[in-house]
Amino acid sequence: MMGIKVRAFMLTAAVAVVAALPGQVSSQQVAGGDYFTVQQARGAPTVSLGGTVIPYKEVTLSAQIPGRVIYLAGIEGDFFKDGTLLVALDDSELMAKRNAALAQLANADAQLRTAGVQYTRELWSPKADAATGGMGIPNLFDQMFTDPMESFSGTRSRGAERYADVYTSQVQIATARNAIMSARSAIQAIDAKLRDARSLAPFAGVIMKKYIEVGDTMQPGQPLLVFADVEYLQILVEVPARLRPGLNEGMMLQAQLDVGNQVVPVRTAQIFPMADAQRHTVKVKFDLPQAVSAPGMYAKVMVPDFTAPARNYPVIPMTAVRYNGSLPGVYVGGADGRPQLRLIRVGEQLEGGYISVLSGLSEGERILRNPDIGVTSGWSSSSQGKR
Repeated sequence: MMGIKVRAFMLTAAVAVVAALPGQVSSQQVAGGDYFTVQQARGAPTVSLGGTVIPYKEVTLSAQIPGRVIYLAGIEGDFFKDGTLLVALDDSELMAKRNAALAQLANADAQLRTAGVQYTRELWSPKADAATGGMGIPNLFDQMFTDPMESFSGTRSRGAERYADVYTSQVQIATARNAIMSARSAIQAIDAKLRDARSLAPFAGVIMKKYIEVGDTMQPGQPLLVFADVEYLQILVEVPARLRPGLNEGMMLQAQLDVGNQVVPVRTAQIFPMADAQRHTVKVKFDLPQAVSAPGMYAKVMVPDFTAPARNYPVIPMTAVRYNGSLPGVYVGGADGRPQLRLIRVGEQLEGGYISVLSGLSEGERILRNPDIGVTSGWSSSSQGKR
């Protein structure tokens, strides 16, 4: 069902060859055995827009802490699984700070235990009620006469003294707990920096570019390497704003790769919501089939232009096109019966092995359907002589 939808779209958005060519290629359309009569096809024009092949996901790992690079997993092109260690910075200073924070945590824990013991002692054996001396006569006199008289006269309040002692013990417990929390927070902060000293692969992918070597000294913010998922690729194209209404996410189009001029189907994956204020273009990403290209390569996407009126395009077999360097051309039958090389401007590849011609040919002209190497080399020398 998806193939039927894609084919239906190509017949309407691109140049519909099968429907436009009258009766396909019959013997009446071929004269002289190897010649083909140029036909016309009518359809909505398309615009060829250049773009760059980019990874589906790409991240730049940067240094978060200062340090010296002590480990680098590999070089450009090496593949790593998700979670693999890619770069490690020297963390000896952080480990020393962490050990100091652990010692502070141990001291705070000891203070908490001591404060807890003092608080329990104050509850069961208040210092305010403790005897000031031993079992001698002066001490007994104080317990029997002096202390009751101080309490009766108001010069001393044992209840207030006990409350103060209990409150002081509670403050000591709270202080020890706060010290423990502070030490634990310091350890958490150091652990976070220790994690920043190690850069892990966020997903399965390859190193696209590295900026460091083992032994380099890094500062926060400096890039370490570029890591990308190259299993799935996209084409990033700057589409003119006037062509934006003709695109929808999920729409199937055709793209021509720079290597081998291979034509592949692409799917409109993402249309950016805002146009560039300077260039008046909209960024659009198209999903590529797997294993057809590499990041950074050039590609052209055939975008339909529904704002322009339908036009007639000459259509010829793809086998008739020969490239003189990077310039496409065909061999047109001359008045003397000898084929003559003519440079053309080709459009998009169509179904059935045909290709549209944007300029250089007219309907009714006869061209060689499949010129061989001998014809090409022979005509090249003769054409140079005529020049």
